[in-house]
Order: sequence, then structure tokens, then C-alpha cells
Amino acid sequence: MSSHLDALIEDAGRQFAEAADSAALENAKARFLGKQGALTELLKGLGKLSPEEKRAEGARINEAKGRIEALLAGRRQALAEARLNARLAEEVIDVTLPGRTRGEGGVHPVIQTWQRVEQIFRSIGFEVADGPEIETDWYNFTALNNPENHPARSMQDTFYVDMQDEGGLPLVLRTHTSPMQVRYARMHEPPIKVIAPGRTYRVDSDATHSPMFHQVEGLWIAEHISFAHLKGVYTSFLRRFFETDDLVVRFRPSFFPFTEPSAEIDMMFTSGPNQGRWLEISGSGQVHPDVVRNFGLDPERYIGFAFGSGLERLTMLRYGVDDLRQFYEGDLRFLRQFNQRM
Repeated sequence: MSSHLDALIEDAGRQFAEAADSAALENAKARFLGKQGALTELLKGLGKLSPEEKRAEGARINEAKGRIEALLAGRRQALAEARLNARLAEEVIDVTLPGRTRGEGGVHPVIQTWQRVEQIFRSIGFEVADGPEIETDWYNFTALNNPENHPARSMQDTFYVDMQDEGGLPLVLRTHTSPMQVRYARMHEPPIKVIAPGRTYRVDSDATHSPMFHQVEGLWIAEHISFAHLKGVYTSFLRRFFETDDLVVRFRPSFFPFTEPSAEIDMMFTSGPNQGRWLEISGSGQVHPDVVRNFGLDPERYIGFAFGSGLERLTMLRYGVDDLRQFYEGDLRFLRQFNQRM
């Protein structure tokens, strides 16, 4: 091979080696192997030679081209390995660190209250009932002494469903869990001791109300159940729920269409941050005779009490939360306070 081709190969090897990245390497390649490259120009000059000289010179040029291409391929491989090593160095994994696992959720504070309420009432012999959240007008209103056009219906702002019951009245999202008391009583023989926790819906939204909220309603029907039983059961429940005996309970006369007489239940802590403040906690009363009849029972024989409490209200008082909306904003900083697993 002529000294000129040897020098060309040496020059190509040096320029390839000096190329710091792929772009620089491709520019160096063009100087030797491109359309205007040094080897291409040599090949174009073969036409001026005789056939014997053309064969000999062409062979030497092709050999030089092969060596330059080999140098080019070697430098490409070296640059690729350098990029890979740099990336591996940047993305190094410390295998001694704990692996990434799927995070564990937690139980919502209102559901914690729901579970706590169930546990307390089960321990004193109450059953737990569940029922539909889309109710008929009869179960949600009429059976509970709220017939059509009764003024008491204005106490509840109702979500109506674009469907009708057998009587042609629109179905509703239940405004309380009392309909489940009716359903349960019509399927069981006295004595009846049951609570009905669940979601309820009313057109209301502010710091202490939500369009969707949770209630627990209780019912005890038998032959000799009095207001004294109501006071004993509910006072005991509050002391166990708040884990303190430092509270007093009062029954304040009120009105509910499904009980007669009716009472609001208030409580007052005798120690702690809420000491001395009366707090409304529940509605209650002796079940109205008309409602007992709608249970399918004889009000001359059976009597009992009912109560209804908001689970959000109980949760707010237990944990000192002053805005109900925080329970449903999905802020993990707030929710983690009630569950260490989150």
C-alpha cells in the first residue's frame, strides 16, 4: 500500500480517536468516507488510469477503506460503551436500601367511628341492620308519620331520583336511616333491638353539614321499654364512646314526627377543653304509636324508643374537629392524624 494511503489511514485513526461524541465522529467520517471524502476522491481518479493500474490501485484503496471503516466501528463502540458506563454511574442502585412497596391505606376517621359504634351496641345486645340508600316515599316518609304534604317534610331537603315507586311517587336518596328501622321491624318479631348505621343524603353543605353524611339510628321495641331505658342506654354509650365518665347528659323537649314525646340529647363534659359547654349530640324519643302500627305491631302492647346520631358529629367531638368538610377533602395530612398506617 502506498505511503499516501498509510498516512490517510493514520490521519483517520487520529481524528476518530479525538472525536468526543457521536456527532464529532460522524463529521470525521465524512472527511474520509463521505461523498466528498478523501477516499471517494481517490476512487474518482481511477478513471484516468490504465486497466492494469486501475485494478492494482483500486485494490489498495478498498483495503484502506476497510481499515478506516474498522477504525470507525471501533471508535463508535468505544463511545457507546462510554455513554453506557456514564449512565450506569448516574443511575447506580443501592441494593442495601429497602425496596419500594405499595403504600398501605388506613381506615377513614368516620368509618372508625362507625366501627366503634357497632362494637359498643353489639356488646349490649343490639343487632346491626343495613338497607337500601335509594328508598321509596313510603319507607322514608309515610311509614315514619310523614304523610304527603305533612309540614314535617320541610325539615329535610331531599334528593329525588328520576324513578317512581309502585304508587307513582318519586324514589329518594334516604334522608335518614330510619327507613331501615321500619324494614327490620316488619321482618322480625319483638323484642327488637337494632341499630342502622349508614350513608344518608340531604341538600345541605356548610362547616357542620354535608350533602352526604353518615347516621346511626337505634330502635328498641318490646312490651315494657320506657324513656328510662333510653336514658340508660344512650348515657352508657356516650361514656364508652368518649372513654370518660366525666360527662353529663340531658334530654331537652323537642319535636320529631316519628316519636312522641321527643327529645334532643345534649351532653356536657365536666373536664377537658369542652368543659362546661352543652353540645347537641342526638335526636330521640318514644316511638309514635302510628309508627309502631306501620311496624306491623300493636301500639297498645308494644312500646319502645328510637334515637338518631350523626357519625360525623360524634367524630368531630371525639377528635376536636371544627369543620366537617375536612373529612371529605382528601387531604392526607389531615387523615394521617387518625391512622398511623397511612
